[in-house]
Amino acid sequence: MALIRRGIHLDTHGADDGAAVFRRLADAARAAEDAGFDAISVPDHVYDPGGPAFPMFEAYTVLGALAAVTTSATLLTLASPVTFRSPGLLAKAVTTLDVISGGRAVLSVGVGWDADEHEAYGIEFPGAGERFGRLEEELGICHALFRDEQATFGGRYYAVRDAWNSPRPVRGSIPVLVAGNGEKRTLALAARYGDACNVYGDPADVRRKFEVLGRHCEAAGRDPAEITRTVAEFSPDLGTLAASARAMAAAGADGMIVACPDDPARIAAIGQILAESFPG
Repeated sequence: MALIRRGIHLDTHGADDGAAVFRRLADAARAAEDAGFDAISVPDHVYDPGGPAFPMFEAYTVLGALAAVTTSATLLTLASPVTFRSPGLLAKAVTTLDVISGGRAVLSVGVGWDADEHEAYGIEFPGAGERFGRLEEELGICHALFRDEQATFGGRYYAVRDAWNSPRPVRGSIPVLVAGNGEKRTLALAARYGDACNVYGDPADVRRKFEVLGRHCEAAGRDPAEITRTVAEFSPDLGTLAASARAMAAAGADGMIVACPDDPARIAAIGQILAESFPG
């Protein structure tokens, strides 16, 4: 069964005070569930790539709040940079969200990309090679903490010793989505640790990414069918979205995550379009 078929990515809604922004965000989340979306994601940034003064909530705080106003949708970031939190703290944050939401959390991670926000907030942003090394260790630690009541892990960048993860995840563990387009390392990590991946590009690019994922799965001894293959659409055009969704499904996508348009009233129309290509 696919982890995500019809996802919506909720960025901030408006540039006024925070209370009004959150009310619109909560309204959009409820509308998304009513429209048949089975997953709701939020960005994990400290400021909006569109401008540092634009409203941007801390990701896991706002996901916890959205858990209280939704009932069925999977909740996740898209995606949490490896640089933002220590792996143990990340595992606790996602487990907390899982418990609050009644078992609806997904851990979604990537290597990060926005060097400017890291510099602005004093967050270390090492080179890509180190970030990938950190991501691999982060996935190992989170996997251990989700699976076991107590975990010990020692690596080059991170270590935990006799770390407890209590309360436990509602379902006994928490699914993992590895986000990113890198064919050599990102998709290899998705093959080793992921229950889902998220890529982007035109249908030919997406088909190639999934073929590469399949080869990584073979090397890792995994069945590619165990990994839900999703694609991201961050600039939806309702006039072409239906054709795009059909093309992505034909390219092998199990699901699609679409950014909420400027007009949240169009959420229902997007949900109907995605339901035709990604039913179930």
